Amino acid sequence: MDRFFELSARGSTVGREVRGGITTFMAMAYIILLNPIILGGAVDVTGARLSIPQLTASTITAASVSTLLMGVVGNAPFGVAAGLGLNAVVAYQAAPHMTWPQAMGLVVLEGLVIVVLAISGLRRLIMNSIPLALKHAISVGIGMFITLIGLVDAGFVAKGTGTPVQLGRTGHLTGWPVAIFCFGLLLVIVLYVRKVRGAILIGIGVTAVLAILVDSVARIEPGEWGVVVPRVPEGVVALPDLGLIGRVDLFGGFGRAGAVTATVVLFTLVLSGFFDAMGTIIGVSDEAGLIDAEGRVPRLGAVLTVDGVAGTVGGLSSASANTVFVESAAGVGEGARTGLAALVTGGLFVLALFFTPIASVVPAAAAAPALVLVGALMMTQARNVPWDDLPLAVPAFLTIALMPFTYSITNGVGAGVISYTVIQAAAGRGREIPWLLWVVTAVFAAYFAIEALQGMFARGLA
Repeated sequence: MDRFFELSARGSTVGREVRGGITTFMAMAYIILLNPIILGGAVDVTGARLSIPQLTASTITAASVSTLLMGVVGNAPFGVAAGLGLNAVVAYQAAPHMTWPQAMGLVVLEGLVIVVLAISGLRRLIMNSIPLALKHAISVGIGMFITLIGLVDAGFVAKGTGTPVQLGRTGHLTGWPVAIFCFGLLLVIVLYVRKVRGAILIGIGVTAVLAILVDSVARIEPGEWGVVVPRVPEGVVALPDLGLIGRVDLFGGFGRAGAVTATVVLFTLVLSGFFDAMGTIIGVSDEAGLIDAEGRVPRLGAVLTVDGVAGTVGGLSSASANTVFVESAAGVGEGARTGLAALVTGGLFVLALFFTPIASVVPAAAAAPALVLVGALMMTQARNVPWDDLPLAVPAFLTIALMPFTYSITNGVGAGVISYTVIQAAAGRGREIPWLLWVVTAVFAAYFAIEALQGMFARGLA
């Protein structure tokens, strides 16, 4: 096991990997309920809805297969599941123009395109062409992003009435869920600072138990907790309904929605999946200390290939596109460094397939403190950004700022790449920019202008 997973070489142990794998699972287990809610809340062009129980089983199945592949093939501590944002594209951009099987067919194609890019080495070349300063900025931006995710999920930060965001849902901190979150955050910080083994995992577990006790006494409205209500489950075992797996129409979307619409959806899925995963892999690997002096990730080719295969697995399972989860940083914060942690996470997803009542009792208020703490840890990578070098500092800043402010890793990476290329060219150093980075810059420019380009193309056909 030590040789296969390179435990000693990466400074890890079996115990650390197990704790890290469990922590990653607990930090991302919300997707078991959230993905079905997002997909199940939409209707396709025929008005059909997907079954929530079937979506739950499909989500868990795709996540378990993808994460286990990441552990065995990629030897990386990454959890893989249906990507937030990607599922919204499927639900609200694809489904209104085609049937669910046709929409999932586009997801399968997205995964296949990413696999081709990975196998050809092009995806690895693109990642290696990103300047090291921007790679550190991606790590910091992801830290800010997952911190905001944690704060919003816990209700500590909410959409404001007169401002874009505000403190709490009313402008003040109110309600038991927020109190539970504050307790959990202080607990996990204290445990971590005191170097308690399993600090993050212990913090999540204790806070989840407290949430269950508080809910049983106070009888809090379910909506206050968010997606997951912390209540003692009525049952323990539930048989999965795998009826959605394999229900895919690979090319039907192009006929039903038209070539332009289907191509735009496919382009959006590929670009978002490509760069969301790229940013996450770089950022989490950087936090784990796996990136070398030149900014390269070990076994990158295998990791990227598995990520593409995971997208295809998600489509075949009707769970939307799977991708590397940024919450993997929580496991890394607990000590995960190898694929053994991913095997633990994937194994827990397999168990969750039969124990969904137990897997659905950890509320956001209990899991969010881990995201906030890990976000703080990832912020330390900011020391590696040359802030006194403006041509690098400005793109790094835009990368960091736009990830949380636009709720998208892809937007942050795109802003950083475009601004870096433009600034370097304006300074007369255009020839020093790798040609591949110019291509990436053009692709991101098209991505940001996709709505305008689609409208122009449609008017041209008319």
